[in-house]
Amino acid sequence: MSAPEKIRCDACPVMCYIAEGKAGACDRYANEGGQIVRCDPLVILDRRIAKGDRVKPFLAADWDGQTASGSDVAVTAIGAGTTYPDYKPAPFIVSREIAGVDCVTVVTEAIFSYCGVKVKIDTDRHLGPEAATVRAEGEAVGHVMTSEYGSQMLSLGGVDHLTGGSKAEGRKTCDALLRLCNCEPVELTIEGGSTVLVQAGQPPVVDGKREDRMRVGCGSATIGMFASQWQGLVDEVVVVDDHITGVVSEHQAGKVIGWPDTGIRIKGRRSTPGRYFKVAEPGLGWGGTDISDPLQILGPWRPEKGARHGLSLLMVSTTGEHAGYYRLDGDLSPVPEEMPAALQPSVDLIAQNCEPALCTVLFMGGAGGSLRSGVTSNPINLTRSVQERRTRVTIGGAETYRWPGGGITVMVDVTQVPEGAFGYVPTPALVAPLEFTVSRADYRLLGGHEAAVRALGDVIERGGDYGAASEVRGTFG
Repeated sequence: MSAPEKIRCDACPVMCYIAEGKAGACDRYANEGGQIVRCDPLVILDRRIAKGDRVKPFLAADWDGQTASGSDVAVTAIGAGTTYPDYKPAPFIVSREIAGVDCVTVVTEAIFSYCGVKVKIDTDRHLGPEAATVRAEGEAVGHVMTSEYGSQMLSLGGVDHLTGGSKAEGRKTCDALLRLCNCEPVELTIEGGSTVLVQAGQPPVVDGKREDRMRVGCGSATIGMFASQWQGLVDEVVVVDDHITGVVSEHQAGKVIGWPDTGIRIKGRRSTPGRYFKVAEPGLGWGGTDISDPLQILGPWRPEKGARHGLSLLMVSTTGEHAGYYRLDGDLSPVPEEMPAALQPSVDLIAQNCEPALCTVLFMGGAGGSLRSGVTSNPINLTRSVQERRTRVTIGGAETYRWPGGGITVMVDVTQVPEGAFGYVPTPALVAPLEFTVSRADYRLLGGHEAAVRALGDVIERGGDYGAASEVRGTFG
């Protein structure tokens, strides 16, 4: 008996031959009864379900389509299928009324070779030097970006890692991006730095240690916020920070409230009064420095400037995680003492003002000709419509940010996209749901595929190409 004939799937450049009952390499398309079918249904999001409001079953015989209509409903591209090889309209071009306006939503599962993620890691730790290579399972997948306020930034993916290196590099990059975009944990190793476990919406784990909070601000900002809280409780306060260490007696905030000089001396590069750079090297210690003993950053105290026996000193980090209390002895050397009960609440206040440390993952991709041709026969019209904000771009129903300038380059917070919305094809490239919503009148002006427009009720009832069914879900709100 001969084996069942395989049929070819044209949903991506891999062009898999798929046997009956089997799926292609992407696990998104399968051979069912001699036809290529989409393995997941088209997803239509209804915020009323998320709020717990009553809705009718969408396949009810007497349903007129009005329940799934209006601004509470988003037709997503999840499960929609693709335009590849780009000669045809998008799989679903859906008409519906939004706020009294006849609108069209064009949905496509977009194949992105030009894509990546920007990762924001809330931590006071030093993860690695700027521009250092970031690796996943030994392969280069990106690099360290400039630091932001209380966060370390990574740029991962991009076409050079996906297609410009070895096959292993492309595969590992695609796998890391896919897992990050689907809110799964990924372990990343930074050359010359730390190993970080990153998961969207979860605290980062740096070298095996979970981060609980990001810093309240730099050392100088901390002085400015809490100088008045310390006045009268301690003679000097130093907020240790890898970037800008603050000293209250010298800082303008201290001067304004009449804080007296103490004769303290800081080892570091003085910027402006009470603000010091480079007091230590970056690391995993106090305030993102490499020190475990904060007294290392102090020089000899100056009696002519106010140093005296018994002077009290609070040293604290920008998260309140590290704190120490000291008094100068007869030789003007700081001696550790127990933290006074009256001073502890001010340290706790720093911690209370620190936000929870989280990882943020933003998917970023560029919509090129292949995607635009599924919307209109003249793709530049779509680009201009998006740039002029006549056409709205979403990913899985979630709001996007469009970068200014040429093209359609968008970013989205992956935690706002429904679970499991991202896929891949082994070219390698990521697959992301992409939706364009525009008024019906403007869609005609774009030169849109008017003959392919279908009513929302018809799509829900009958599905579409690739045997796609429809499914109504609640959104994340």
